[in-house]
Amino acid sequence: MTQTAEKTDLAQIGVVGLAVMGSNLARNFARNGNTVAVYNRSPEKTRALIENHGDEGHFVPSETVEDFVASLERPRKAIIMVQAGKATDAVINQLAEAMDEGDIIIDGGNALFTDTIRREKEVAEKGRHFVGAGISGGEEGALNGPSIMPGGPAESWETLGPILESIAANVDGTPCVTHIGPDGAGHFVKMVHNGIEYADMQVIGEAYQLLRYGAGMEPAEIAETFKEWNSGDLDSYLIEITAEVLAQKDPETGAPLVDVIVDAAGQKGTGRWTAINGLELGVPITGIAESVFARALSSSTAQRAAAQEGQLPSGTIKELDVDKAGFIEDVRRALYAAKLIAYSQGFDEIKAGSEEFGWNVDPRDLATIWRGGCIIRAKFLDRIREAYDNNSDLPALILDPYFKGELEGLIDPWRRVVVAATQLGLPAPVFASSLSYYDSLRAERLPAALIQGQRDFFGAHTFKRVDREGTFHIEWSRDRSLTEY
Repeated sequence: MTQTAEKTDLAQIGVVGLAVMGSNLARNFARNGNTVAVYNRSPEKTRALIENHGDEGHFVPSETVEDFVASLERPRKAIIMVQAGKATDAVINQLAEAMDEGDIIIDGGNALFTDTIRREKEVAEKGRHFVGAGISGGEEGALNGPSIMPGGPAESWETLGPILESIAANVDGTPCVTHIGPDGAGHFVKMVHNGIEYADMQVIGEAYQLLRYGAGMEPAEIAETFKEWNSGDLDSYLIEITAEVLAQKDPETGAPLVDVIVDAAGQKGTGRWTAINGLELGVPITGIAESVFARALSSSTAQRAAAQEGQLPSGTIKELDVDKAGFIEDVRRALYAAKLIAYSQGFDEIKAGSEEFGWNVDPRDLATIWRGGCIIRAKFLDRIREAYDNNSDLPALILDPYFKGELEGLIDPWRRVVVAATQLGLPAPVFASSLSYYDSLRAERLPAALIQGQRDFFGAHTFKRVDREGTFHIEWSRDRSLTEY
């Protein structure tokens, strides 16, 4: 029987926006013993939720914002699951007007963290609390247990913590949710989480491409290979679902599903935001940035078609000249290495953002809550947590002794894979850029010395010396003497 609570039964939490994510989140709250107020601008979605899922717990439906707010116990807690941008601002303003001092508005969508910082200030001026909460796990996670990254005032976390813990994924008895930091910290961390996700997905795609067109494997065979990989170091959600996707046949034609999907990847902005913010912070998140560019290039369909029709020269394309089993193992090891770089670069950006905005984000918390529910959950997150437990000030994740040891066995296969991709004429932007990043970190000298010389030549931008302190300039257009400032 549908269990719709009476209006006199106040709800512990409310959900605004009942599309798939909002509806699933409301159901998750209800399934875990919470009375849930629900509201959607279109009442039909509210009625559909009650009709189809009302027997999963206690819901209090409303058809106006005022009734919705009145149905919440104090301090009121309402989570918004609507389209990012103007729609979010409109709902926030409606709720803030109807709520009272101390009530909490939570934005659970993928908002740009700078918008969250702005909104938190605006809502605080009205005496309300605002929490930007990153929620990862997709539709399934929203229903069965996501990873949740809430920011905002610490006082809000004291109230929200128990109810968010009741619906979060749980690993080894630990809920995959914690207070990330003030104002925009939660949405910033979710943004970078998605950037890591972009890089991870792209490099998995590159591995598939190499196995398919380098080793001559069919999708079903590659699916079995990924299934096997998921039982080892690469154990992760994305490897798991890759095996599922590659094994799937098209219901209409019987062909491998991957062969009937248009090869143009979409994006909703979080990866792009991550890349832009990396540039703004001066953090070299090369693998993440390349994955964003790769999606953009895949969607440049007219340009790609013109390039193919124009028959751009390929140079000499070589066939694979190593044994198939050895090549497959090389790709596996290279994939592990590139995935490690993606996480390492992501944690670098989070550290830089935390310092820039004064958030004091703890990387150990992120490694803990990303172990379950979220898209980038992976076995080696336990190792990442241990790395930051041992040294919370790691200059880079890959400098942790465990990961340095792992890379010793990965670097040669990684190099062979990048060379093979080049010889085969197969694009591998994340494999290659991640390797270049790695080699740049370990290089004793970089060509930046020449770049500084060039900058000084055309713009008198000065340079530093390796042999003594100070700032210097060569009088290039005069006698080329050295000037010290």
